[in-house]
Amino acid sequence: MTSVRPGDALPDYRVGPVSAEKMKTMSALMRDANPIHFDVAAVRALGLGDRVINQGPLNQAYVVSLLGRWAGGAHRVRELRLRHLGAVHAGDRLRAHGTVLDVSEQDGELLVRCEVGLDVLGGDPVLSGTATVHVGG
Repeated sequence: MTSVRPGDALPDYRVGPVSAEKMKTMSALMRDANPIHFDVAAVRALGLGDRVINQGPLNQAYVVSLLGRWAGGAHRVRELRLRHLGAVHAGDRLRAHGTVLDVSEQDGELLVRCEVGLDVLGGDPVLSGTATVHVGG
């Protein structure tokens, strides 16, 4: 992957539809007792819509998956900075995407800095940020 250049687009990573059942399971695994992840009545009571809301770390994981699939493994992600812009609801379909900003070499590693994001298909952006990944051998 030595031919990476600024402006190159990473192949999109598509997710979904996001499962309400998996959100409930992840809430238990993460010990996240916030009912917005598994109780529609709680979501409605808070005025947040009528579908449960995905956990932020899961949304971040979709961006890591994008980077890992492109660079040869999630272990190649050296830095990730994300800003949360919106929510993902049960049933949403998502697109994780990225664009190469620059390429550099540091301590013998070829590093690629990318602009990354996660969007709800047909909706709003959910995450926006930058990542640095190691590419090559």
